[in-house]
Amino acid sequence: MATKVYAGTVGWGVWGSDDLGETWEFAFRGLNVECRIWSLSTHADDPGVVWAGSDRGILCQGPDGQAKRVHSPADDMQVWAFSQAPQDPKVLLIGTNPGHLFRSDDGGASWRELPVELVDECPIGKPRITRIRFDPFDADAFWVSAEIDAVHHTTDGGATWRRCEDGFKFPDIHDIAIVDLDGARKLLAATAVGLYQSTDDGRTWQWNRLDSPWQYTRGIKPRADLDGTVFLCNGDGPPGSRGRLLRSRDWGQTWEDAELPQPTNSTPWTVATNVADPNLLFTCTNLGQMFRSTDGGEEWVKLPRELGEIRTMLWHPC
Repeated sequence: MATKVYAGTVGWGVWGSDDLGETWEFAFRGLNVECRIWSLSTHADDPGVVWAGSDRGILCQGPDGQAKRVHSPADDMQVWAFSQAPQDPKVLLIGTNPGHLFRSDDGGASWRELPVELVDECPIGKPRITRIRFDPFDADAFWVSAEIDAVHHTTDGGATWRRCEDGFKFPDIHDIAIVDLDGARKLLAATAVGLYQSTDDGRTWQWNRLDSPWQYTRGIKPRADLDGTVFLCNGDGPPGSRGRLLRSRDWGQTWEDAELPQPTNSTPWTVATNVADPNLLFTCTNLGQMFRSTDGGEEWVKLPRELGEIRTMLWHPC
């Protein structure tokens, strides 16, 4: 199966690879590459189309590799989170820095702001949206994480919201995952002070101490085949100088070192997986190292290219 891998960098736009990450070139042709990319999204029902959240709003690349800017209310903001509804690729949600949340139901032709209420001030100034996850149990529900303002949940497509913060020592939430635990919803939250879980729909959160030298966590991602495998990015801070990729085989109850093949130069940041081939995985560190697994995350190889600073990766079949 032919694949295309993408890495979103801070300062040099989006890079792409047609050979599983062995070689790379600039993607999103036709746009100035000197921009910061915070988020990437693609959808199986819209083959070859890749969306990017940048420091200049939204970018979109077509199947021919040519890209354009898509105007939105976030044109002058950093788009840190981008998500498409599993059932409809034209339903787009974007989260920004400073923290706002916008929705489009027509593929970006029109937008409306959703009334999620974030705090006015936080230790970093204004909070920002770090992740948007659609709920696999409910098509009208999704979950939003904020740095630094806990988790927010809607069950009516974004019309009304509740803040989910009870139990967090420090509500600096970097990523969230939603897993099916014997027919019930389990939430996992990666935060600046460790991993949290909730089994009561986010009403309360419990801290899970990791068997690691560090408790700082960044990206968290179930493998695409949903077999119980979850990956968690862990390190000594942002960007950090050391870290490890952790792997769970039981939906986040226990964790082990996935053993990336050499010491990392910073905290691992994100994991890319796709249901087209759940065994093909990519991960990266914040400061540009990239790794690949072709056996579902059991063994990893370091890719020869490094790309400065990376914030997001994805891959899709061509």
